[in-house]
Formats: sequence, C-alpha cells, structure tokens
Amino acid sequence: MSTVTEVEAALERFSPEQMREVSDWIAARLSPAETPEMLAAIDAGLQSLQTEPKLSAEEVRRNIRAWTTT
Repeated sequence: MSTVTEVEAALERFSPEQMREVSDWIAARLSPAETPEMLAAIDAGLQSLQTEPKLSAEEVRRNIRAWTTT
C-alpha cells in the first residue's frame, strides 16, 4: 500500500472494530504520549497555583523583560 487511495480502499473492507484499532493507532502517533515527567510537571504547576503568590497581568507586563534577559 503505497498511496492514500490504496489505504482508503483497504480501510473500506475493515470491520468497525478494525477501524477503531486503526483510529487509535493513528491518534497515538499524532498526539504526544503522557510521560511521567509531563504529568509531574503538570502536578507541580497545579501545586504552585495553590501555594505561590499570584501576579496580575500588569505586574507580568512590567517584569517580563527583566525575567527573560537574566
């Protein structure tokens, strides 16, 4: 199967279950997998939202240049 047309023709013969398997396979390759590191970073970010001081958008605008140049 070297062309999209050939793949489409083959998929037409698949059962609904086979189509779901192919769909899951494609989806897994198009979206990044959740890694333990990614989940830990998300957890750390959520934790910091609860425990760290908050900045207003204006405070961020005033400070962003200093934060990004040091």
